[in-house]
Amino acid sequence: MGPIQTAKDRCRKCYSCVRNCPVKAIKVKEHWAEVIHDRCIGCGICLKVCSQKAKQIADCITQTLRILENGKSPVAILGCSYPAFFSELRPGQLVAGLQKLGFADIFEGTAGVELIAGQYQQLIESGGRGPLISSHCPTIVDLIERHYPQLVRHLMPVVSPMVAIGRYIKHTRGAQTPVVYISSCIAGKFEVSAEEVAGAVDMVLTYRELSQIFRDRGLDPARMKDAPFSGRKPDRGRLFPISGGPFQAFDVHNDFLNTDFVSTGGEQGALELIRDLAAQRITPKWVDIRFCEGGCIGGPGKNNRLTNFSKRSLIIDAFHQRREIPYLPEEKECTAPFPSLLRSFTNKFERLENPSGESIRAILQATNKFIQEDELDCGACGYPTCREHAAAVYQGLADNQMCLPFSIKRLEEDRVILTQKYELAQRALAQEFGDSAIIGQDPRTGDVLKLIRQVGPTPTTVLIRGESGTGKELTARAIHQHSNRADKPLVTVNCTTLTDSLLESELFGHKRGSFTGAIADKKGLFEAANGGTIFLDEIGDITPKLQAELLRVLDSGEIKPVGGNRPTEVDVRLIAATNRNLEEGVEEGWFREDLFYRLNVFTITMPPLRNRIDSLPQLVHHFLASASKRLNKPIRGIEDRAIAALLRYHWPGNIRELQNIIERASVLTQDNIVRLENLPTVFSELSLEEPVAAGDSAKRQERGSLRGQREKHLRIVEKNLLKKYLEDAGGNVSKAARTASIPRRTFYRMLERHGLKGSAFKKTASPPSNSGP
Repeated sequence: MGPIQTAKDRCRKCYSCVRNCPVKAIKVKEHWAEVIHDRCIGCGICLKVCSQKAKQIADCITQTLRILENGKSPVAILGCSYPAFFSELRPGQLVAGLQKLGFADIFEGTAGVELIAGQYQQLIESGGRGPLISSHCPTIVDLIERHYPQLVRHLMPVVSPMVAIGRYIKHTRGAQTPVVYISSCIAGKFEVSAEEVAGAVDMVLTYRELSQIFRDRGLDPARMKDAPFSGRKPDRGRLFPISGGPFQAFDVHNDFLNTDFVSTGGEQGALELIRDLAAQRITPKWVDIRFCEGGCIGGPGKNNRLTNFSKRSLIIDAFHQRREIPYLPEEKECTAPFPSLLRSFTNKFERLENPSGESIRAILQATNKFIQEDELDCGACGYPTCREHAAAVYQGLADNQMCLPFSIKRLEEDRVILTQKYELAQRALAQEFGDSAIIGQDPRTGDVLKLIRQVGPTPTTVLIRGESGTGKELTARAIHQHSNRADKPLVTVNCTTLTDSLLESELFGHKRGSFTGAIADKKGLFEAANGGTIFLDEIGDITPKLQAELLRVLDSGEIKPVGGNRPTEVDVRLIAATNRNLEEGVEEGWFREDLFYRLNVFTITMPPLRNRIDSLPQLVHHFLASASKRLNKPIRGIEDRAIAALLRYHWPGNIRELQNIIERASVLTQDNIVRLENLPTVFSELSLEEPVAAGDSAKRQERGSLRGQREKHLRIVEKNLLKKYLEDAGGNVSKAARTASIPRRTFYRMLERHGLKGSAFKKTASPPSNSGP
C-alpha cells in the first residue's frame, strides 16, 4: 500500500492524472485510475492535477497530533525552504508557533546539508564513479531506481539532508525521540518509509499541513514573540534549496563554461538530463538534479501566489540575515560514535510486458487507425506517439478512450445515432400525442377547455381527477402547451409502474453506491424537467415516504438525490392526476392531508365518456384519422349503423376504450369503411335497440344507469329466447306461443318489438332426388 491512494467514489476518470504522470505510473481501471506503487516516484503531480481530489495522500496531520499528545519531547525540523513559504513570519515567530503546538525543540533542516557536505566533497574530488548524481531529491532517486536502473551506480551513496539531520537528532537526543520533518517535499513522505533510511524521521509534514494545524488550533504565530532554534547553526547550507545552491553549500566552484558540473530543476529538465546521462550523450563530473522547478522551493507550499523568482529572493535574503536568526547556545557534542551518513541504492526496475506487432495493430485498429496516415501522434493522450499509447493500452496503463480523435469521432457517430433516434421518437410521439387538442363540443368538454385556458399561463399546481381513460394525460399536455413553459420539457411519470425505491430514484436521482446497482450518478426526472413541467399520473398510489419527499419539493423547491447530502434547487411546475378519492385517503390515513391541500390548489375533473356522449361522433372521426395515419391505411369513414351502436354503449373504459375499438375496427375493415360487423359482438346486439338521438342526453343518461343496463340485458335475453322457440317450432308462431305458454297475440307483439318474423325460421323441404332406381 503506497502513500498515494485513490478515493474511488471521487474519481471521475478524467485521465488528467494518467496524462500528466511523468512515468505513467497510473493504471486505468473500470471506474477509476489507480496508482501503481512499484512505478510511482512520489512527485505529487497526480495530487496537483486531480480536480476532484480523488488522489489523496495518507493523513499525516492526525498522526502528527498523536505524536504531540504522547509527551515524549518531540522535535520539529523546519526544511531548508521554509523562508520562501512563511514569508510573512520571522523565523523566531515560526519557532514560537511550533513550540506552542507542543514541540520541545525546533531544528533547521539546513544543518543537515552541512552534515553531508564533507561526504559530497570527497566523492566529487575522487571522481572515480563516472558521472555522479546527487541523491538528496527523493523523487530523482526513485526515478532512477525504478525507471533508469543503468544509472543506479552513479547515485552518490549519501543520505539526504533530511535523513542526516534526523539521524543527528536521534544520535544526540536518543533513538526514541519523535522527529517530525516539515518541508515542501511530498516525496519526503515516501523517503522516510524506505528501508535504507528507516528510523531517521518519524513523520513528514508539508508547509500546507502545518498551516492547517495552526488554523485548527487557533494559533497565529504572527502575534507571538520570537523563540530560538536548537541544535547546530547552519551557514552556507541556507542556499541549498534554490537551483545551483548545492554548489555553494558544498563549496564547489563552477563557472558557465565548465561542463563538469551541471544543475537543473523541473520535470522536463530533470527527465531530459537523466535521458542524456542514460544514453551517455554527456559525461559531467557531477550533476545536481531536483524534480521541482527552481529547486526545493517548487513544492506545494503555504502560499502559492509567490513565483519561484520571488521565493528565490526570499531564500537569499534569509541567507544574508542569518546572523539575526535567534539560536540557543550551542550544545555539547555527543561523545557517542556519529551514525553513518552513507546509504546504498537498489535496482527496483520491473519490466512491463512488451506487446507484439500484431497486438499493437489490433489496438490501433480499435481506435480507427488502419494506415500510417491515421496515426496523428497528437499527444492528447499523454503519450508522444499513437504506438506508445497502444503499448500502454496493452500493458494496462491506458485505455482507448484517452485517444482524443477516436473519442471525438465516436461522439460524432453517437450524435448522429442519437439524432436519428430523437427524430424517430419525436415522430412516434407526434403520432401518439402530437394532437393535444381536446375533442368535443359538449358543455362539459367546454368547461374543461375553459379551465385549461385559465390555469395554463400560471405556475399553479393542478390536480386532474377522473376515471381511467378520460384523457387526464392529454389534459396535462394541453395545460403545458398553454403555459409559459411550453418550450421546456414535459416529463410524464406513471406512479403505478415502479416500486417505491425505484420511483424515488427516478424522481430525485441517486448517487453512485447509494444502493446495489447504483454504479454511477443519475439525475432524477425533477432535475430533467427543470424549467418545465412534470406530470405525476396516479399520484394517489405513491407511498407515505414518497408523499413526504414530494411535499418537501413543493414547499422548498429542492430535491435531494438518494444517497446524497446536498440539495439541488429545481424550478418545476407540478401537474398530478388520480382516479382515486383522495378525500377518503386523508380520512383513512393512506394519503397525507398536508400534501392533499398542497396539490388541490386547482382541480379539473374530467367527465366520463358516457356523460359527454354528444361528442362521440367527433371523437370517432378523430380516432379514424389517427388510425389511418398509424396503420398507413386509407380509412374513408364509418357507416351510420356503427355510429348508432357506439352511441348506445355504456363505455366503462371511456375514451381509451373508444380509441382501441376504432383502431381494431380499422385493422379489420376490408373496404376501408368501418362497418358494424368490424366492431365487437356487443355492438351488433346494441344496434337492434331503439335508436337514441345524439342530442337526447336525458334518455342516454337513463340508459347509462343501473336500471338501463339491466333492461338492456333483459331485452337481449328475451330476443334470444324468442329465436329459440321459433326455431323449435319451425317458424310456426302459434306453436311457438303454446310452447312458451304465452298468448299468441302477446307473442306477436314481442316478435314485432324485436323485429322478428316467423317466416324467417321455417324449415325448407329437401329437394326431390333425381337419381333413378
